[in-house]
Amino acid sequence: METTTMTRNIASENYPDTKTFTDEMLAWVRGKGKIIIIIHDNPDPDSLAAAMALRHLFVMKLNSDPVIAFSGMIGRSENIAMAKELEIPLTPLSVVTLDEFKVVCMLDTQPGTGNNSLPQDTKVDVIIDHHPIREDSKACRWVDIRPEYGVTATILYEYLIAQDIYIGTKMATSLFYAIKSETQDLGREANRPDRDAYLRLFPLTNKKLLYEITHPKLPMEHFLTIHNALEHTSIYHNVLVVNLSMIIIPEVVAEIADFLIRLEGIETVLSMGHYNDKVILSIRTTNHDINAGEIIKELVAGRGTAGGHGMTAGGKLDNVPFNHATMREVEDFLTKKLLSILSLEYSVPRRLIKSLT
Repeated sequence: METTTMTRNIASENYPDTKTFTDEMLAWVRGKGKIIIIIHDNPDPDSLAAAMALRHLFVMKLNSDPVIAFSGMIGRSENIAMAKELEIPLTPLSVVTLDEFKVVCMLDTQPGTGNNSLPQDTKVDVIIDHHPIREDSKACRWVDIRPEYGVTATILYEYLIAQDIYIGTKMATSLFYAIKSETQDLGREANRPDRDAYLRLFPLTNKKLLYEITHPKLPMEHFLTIHNALEHTSIYHNVLVVNLSMIIIPEVVAEIADFLIRLEGIETVLSMGHYNDKVILSIRTTNHDINAGEIIKELVAGRGTAGGHGMTAGGKLDNVPFNHATMREVEDFLTKKLLSILSLEYSVPRRLIKSLT
């Protein structure tokens, strides 16, 4: 089977390459039958916007109505608001009969990453992602992976432009918010294509919808989680480790990492929380001399799965039954390993709350 792969950086204005790829991909998909778009578990704005855009591409060019499927939950208030305000049609993967679909697309994730619930024996036809390519992905028919891009939604924006598809207000708002969120307003791992898309999309957005998404009402649990995080945070020189113990929303681990990386003097954050017999992990760093994605893979080696980029990464440890003693052991193990990787083994820990009093 011939595989068509794009794994290089493509500048935003270089639409002919994207045009050729999308022309050929659409020609291959045309007439195949039902299409499903798989996004990663507990989807974030990037995966939601990318799926919305790919679905729009298929609707406009093929008169097809793909299903967008996800697993886990959408728990972060901003993400709930995004899905609701932009009317993104989402279907739980658990209620889908995969055999009915003739074309399987995967966005913002890849086979074997551990962050999606697609059965391992399912054949994937189309992969579009901005994370480093995985070995299993190379066997897929249509592969567009651009690790130099900061956002998968940027790639899909270029698809719509290359295919001369009208971008309405809600689509523009979705794509813009994905870039805004993923790159922290272009401050984190944003490259020229992301910046170009961000600036071109902003005038097209619905500012009221954008406000509703970025300023949702927050549940009481949000503030209780912050309180819990502050009480269970340790600082080792310029490294911060936070153990949230048991959590009810997996996304909160990354949310707390984003929150605490802003602490003065901190360059790297390791956040963790227990969910469904797994320990969810998130790393954030502002140190350009280290690679968060490589570090987290080393932390979970042999015990779980992980992936990421230079400044952001996520992963999980599998088969970890919950009790407080076990979570303390996991924290100690991961902390020692992280400090060893960063050559900070002899750092004296201090508690964040104590350091503020």
